[in-house]
Amino acid sequence: MRPVRVLVAEDSLTVRKRLVRALEADAGCEVVGEATDGDAAIELCARLRPDAISLDMVLPRRSGLAVTEHVMAFCPTPILIVSASSERGEAFQTFEALAAGAVDVLDKPLGDADDHRWDARFVTAVKLVSRIKVITHLRGRRRLAPGAPHAKQPAREPAGRYRLVAIGASTGGPAALVEALRPLPNSFPLPILLVLHIGALFGEAFVGWLGDQISLPVALAVDGAPLGTAGAPGLFMAPPDRHLVVRGGRLRLTTDAERHSCRPSVDVLFESVAAQVGPEAIGCLLTGMGRDGAEGLLAMRRAGAMTLAQDAASSTVFGMPREAIALEAAAQILSASEFGAALLMLSTSKKEKP
Repeated sequence: MRPVRVLVAEDSLTVRKRLVRALEADAGCEVVGEATDGDAAIELCARLRPDAISLDMVLPRRSGLAVTEHVMAFCPTPILIVSASSERGEAFQTFEALAAGAVDVLDKPLGDADDHRWDARFVTAVKLVSRIKVITHLRGRRRLAPGAPHAKQPAREPAGRYRLVAIGASTGGPAALVEALRPLPNSFPLPILLVLHIGALFGEAFVGWLGDQISLPVALAVDGAPLGTAGAPGLFMAPPDRHLVVRGGRLRLTTDAERHSCRPSVDVLFESVAAQVGPEAIGCLLTGMGRDGAEGLLAMRRAGAMTLAQDAASSTVFGMPREAIALEAAAQILSASEFGAALLMLSTSKKEKP
């Protein structure tokens, strides 16, 4: 098997040398080019056609976001963002790049050049993204005008069948979430619980970024907070390294064992929703690698919940949804762009009369 051909785009000489050294120490990788600015990254990508790009967000001449938009439009290549999560502006640019087609993100290494655990994570991440078949990704999605407020509509108390939405996503999740949730108005009546597999250091910044992209209020879930009643909308995301569950009408955060090497785990959330909310819940499983969420979605369907899974064509990685579909856990299979309309319709569907 030939090695993964990698282009490293990083303007810091120290960081670039470390990335190159980590890749070259692995027989399964080959560094085919090094770029110190955004223009060079684009030119080398077009000329060398690498299997993957390690891309910094802050580059001279053209930003990492601009590079991502150009590459995904003209030379689609799997991109791993290597970014500094401590910089809020850079973190927001990172999520924009993920929405523009970059595959995944890894926090930049700290100063310790002997941290071999980070080097191993980096090499593993590069190999994983290189196997993902990416498509041309034009930035045709609608943008909210800068500074324009979301439309405010009064919350309403529906007499609907459902009272909760639970969503799970992983690789490709930021873009899919925006596409799925942007159609929902500020008055969408059901609380939404979210588990997203994302680097621990990026979780809080992602909440702020997602809140800028959609009309719903977005926050990290708080342990012990009441689940709320229908008519109290908002999206509540599991904090990094904590499972989010529903228990006794409240949100609970736990440090129980990882599931599928994940904490938070989609399965853990879905299983608790199945047990506590049953047929009054809607489960949504979006793009992602692996199988986390598949068995939980099945538990929800068996409990009478409505279950939705993202289709192959719109998934960055058709892993988690595929596993759920194989288990017959999904009542409906939708593209990311179809989730919003489906959720709006379901949120107003009436309870069946006894």
